[in-house]
Amino acid sequence: MTYFLQQSLNALQLGSIYALIALGYTMVYGILTMINFAHGDLFMVGAFFCFIAAVLLKLSFVPTLLLSMAGVAVLGVLIERLAYKPLRNAPRVSAIITALGVGIFLENFTLALDPYPESIPQLIPNIVWNVGGVSVSFLQVLIILLSIGLMLLLDFIVRRTMVGMAMRAISWDKTIVPLMGVPLNLVISLTFAIGTSLGAAAGTMYSLAFPVIDPYMGIMIGWKAFIAAVVGGIGNIRGAMIGGFILGAVEVFVAGYGRSTYRDFVAFALLLVLLIFRPYGILGKPRPQKV
Repeated sequence: MTYFLQQSLNALQLGSIYALIALGYTMVYGILTMINFAHGDLFMVGAFFCFIAAVLLKLSFVPTLLLSMAGVAVLGVLIERLAYKPLRNAPRVSAIITALGVGIFLENFTLALDPYPESIPQLIPNIVWNVGGVSVSFLQVLIILLSIGLMLLLDFIVRRTMVGMAMRAISWDKTIVPLMGVPLNLVISLTFAIGTSLGAAAGTMYSLAFPVIDPYMGIMIGWKAFIAAVVGGIGNIRGAMIGGFILGAVEVFVAGYGRSTYRDFVAFALLLVLLIFRPYGILGKPRPQKV
C-alpha cells in the first residue's frame, strides 16, 4: 500500500504537467479547430526561459515562473499572428504543416543558441516529509497545487467571464460572432496567450522536477500531452485535465509495476483503443455539421 501511495503521488505530479500542456492543445482546437503541433516546443521554450531567469538573471521561483509564462505567451501570440492567421481560411492540412514547421524552427533556433543540455538550479527548498512511509517533497506538493490552481483559474475564466463567453461563442460559430461586436482577432490572441502560458508554467515546473533540459525535450512530451487532450475530449477544458491525470497515472503505474520501456507503448496504445471505441474522448462531443 505504501508503494501504491508513493506511485499515486508521482502520478499526480506527472499528470499535473501533462494536463497543463494538454489545455493549450484543447483551447486552440476549440477556437480554431486546428492542432497546434508546435505547442510541445513552446513547452520547451518555457523551460529555457526558466533557465535564463534562474541562471542568468538570478531570479527566485515566482519571478522565474511569471517571466517564463509572459515570455512564451508573447511568443505564442506572435506565432498566431504571423504563421496561423494568414491560414485561417486555407485547407486544414496547410495549418498542420505550418504548425509542424514552427515546431522544427523553435527546436533548431534553440539548438543554435544553446546546443548542450542545461541544468536548472534548485529554486525550491529541498524539504521532504515522511507521511506513513510515503516520501512527500515540497516540490511535488507545489507542482500539484499550483497546477490545480491554474486549471481552476482557467475553468473560471472560460465559464464565468466575458472573455470566456467570447471564446465559447467563437468556438460555436466564428463567422457570426464578429457580426455581434466580438473582437475575433483579440479573443484568438488571448486564447493563444493563455494556452501557451500554461505550457510555459508546465515547462518551468518540469525543469525543476527533472532539472536537465534540451532543445528536443518538447517533442515526446508534446505528443503525450496531445494524447491526453484526445483522451479527455479535444476541445473540452475539463476533459483535457482528466486526460492529463489519466495519462500520468498510466505511465507511472506501468513503469512502477511493469517495465519502464513499456510506458510509451501503453500511452499510444491507449490513444488507439480510445479512438476505436470512443473517438470523441471521455468528455468530448461530436460537432454538428452545418449544411
